[in-house]
Amino acid sequence: MLVDSHCHLDRLDKTPEELAEVVAQASATGVEHMLCVCVSLNDFAPMLQAIAPFNNVSASCGVHPLHQDEACTRAQLLDAASSEKVIAIGETGLDYYYSAETKAVQQSSFIDHIHVANQLNKPLIIHTRDAREDTLALLREHKAPHTKGVLHCFTESLDMALAAIDMGFYISLSGIVTFKAAQELKEVAKALPLERLLVETDSPWLAPMPHRGKPNQPKYVKEVAQYIADLRQMTLAELAKATTDNFYTLFDRIPRSA
Repeated sequence: MLVDSHCHLDRLDKTPEELAEVVAQASATGVEHMLCVCVSLNDFAPMLQAIAPFNNVSASCGVHPLHQDEACTRAQLLDAASSEKVIAIGETGLDYYYSAETKAVQQSSFIDHIHVANQLNKPLIIHTRDAREDTLALLREHKAPHTKGVLHCFTESLDMALAAIDMGFYISLSGIVTFKAAQELKEVAKALPLERLLVETDSPWLAPMPHRGKPNQPKYVKEVAQYIADLRQMTLAELAKATTDNFYTLFDRIPRSA
């Protein structure tokens, strides 16, 4: 069985019936659980409503670094993230590729998310792009010893991945690893410690080859996992077991299916 450790089901632009079919197709492909990740508190309540019918879908709470026009206070984030439905904080982080001009507000928001994660003892889901040094520096400066989390949709260097792993974090790979141009990421995928690896779709974006350019779905996490397994010269079953075990170790508020 597999897990899609990061998707945005509420962004698929589906009717409730169509969304149910998306979840059913993922289950039929061997995806036993999906983590639906929040990008804005404005969308948090509608997201929870959309995924409420599905026992195999969990939720996070946070503000994406590129959604700072919808920023919230630390108190507002803490209040929303305190819900029992929330198993993780984020996604949060830093993105200087698309929005370098908002560095200061991104950093302030990221720090707030780290402190809320510390207070609630819930893992962080971190987005980082072209912000390697600042991401690691803020994690070192502000994280409590018990804080854990994942650098999701990872596209940075192996050195950054290993530095995050040294702080207790996991690394999640998406369909980007299947792209022809992603040569550095393929090498990262080969070298990452298996016990710190997760797989994801980031649906509805970044569909793996040969679906690139089409809306992504959680069922495609199997193709991401197969590609990584081939890179690492191991079986899909071996990679699926390891990444699924890692998921439930990290997100330990989710009850594991028997």
